[in-house]
Amino acid sequence: LLKKCLKIMSKKDSFVQRVLSGVQPTGGLHIGNYLGAIKNFIPLQEKYESLFCVVDLHAITVWQDPNELLLNKREVAAAFIASGIDPSKSIIFNQSNVPEHTQLSWVLNCVARIGWLNRMTQFKDKAGKNRENVSVGLYTYPILMASDIMIYKATHVPVGEDQKQHLELTRDIVLKFNNDFKVNLFPMPEPIIMEKAARIMSLRDGAKKMSKSDASEYSRIMLTDSDDEISKKIKKAKTDAKPLPDTIKELERMPEANNLLTIFSAFEEEKFDLVFKRYQGKNFSDLKKDLIEIVINKIGPIRQEMIKLTNDEKYLEDILKSGSEKAEHIASGVLKEVYDATGLKF
Repeated sequence: LLKKCLKIMSKKDSFVQRVLSGVQPTGGLHIGNYLGAIKNFIPLQEKYESLFCVVDLHAITVWQDPNELLLNKREVAAAFIASGIDPSKSIIFNQSNVPEHTQLSWVLNCVARIGWLNRMTQFKDKAGKNRENVSVGLYTYPILMASDIMIYKATHVPVGEDQKQHLELTRDIVLKFNNDFKVNLFPMPEPIIMEKAARIMSLRDGAKKMSKSDASEYSRIMLTDSDDEISKKIKKAKTDAKPLPDTIKELERMPEANNLLTIFSAFEEEKFDLVFKRYQGKNFSDLKKDLIEIVINKIGPIRQEMIKLTNDEKYLEDILKSGSEKAEHIASGVLKEVYDATGLKF
């Protein structure tokens, strides 16, 4: 039965080739967000029907200041557009403006199994020892993520290392839903492994992922940082007293050096090995000097456009309103099919 179901679902001719991804508006987008996700969305809009979502419902799984959340949502939308996502080619919208996300999520809550959620390692990492006191939303977050994908019948989803398990859960839910209700309603979403997506680490600790929650502002470069701030942060980035090593094997023992070279490679879209060869054996000051110039040249235009866009509230609101209407047009049709299949007819 499983093989038969998979064979039916593998026939994707009836499904629009559609990609869905989103960014949480939790405030303070940095180069890790850009290089790890947003930058890699741009080419997708040329190949797929694309939806890019400001996932504000996911953001409130931990408490958010309402006024700050509103500003953060605008910042994410501005970052999308400033980075090159074209509203005339892609749908940019707020997750909460399309109620079908949460309506489908409840149905999927009744399809998914508790054991599946208990295996989600990201919940364990985020909840830590305080597991009994975190929100229920943080626990059921992967179901809403599945709903985000399935409500648009997305065929492809860009995934980083930390989201692979969530996409696997979505695939399990798709399989069970189609099998339980004997339909071929949802396509099996395929991961788009973003090969050029870079995992950017803290400038103060090469073993920790770059994060806005880090106590030191010198640990991260924000998309809104001035040229002077970018320069200061890179100059102060932690490095070793001795020069860059001569071999990759030695570099593996120097996470901060590895991180700076990764940032260089990602911004220049040059292979890491070639960047390393350019700087092997040289002083860190040489690498930092060139890196400052590259980051400023890449981030400067994005920063300027983001400031321009966030100052034009009406333009951003019009983009998000139009995008939400387009998204809901797709989502409402899919939800009707779900209600028909499950007996929850309108």
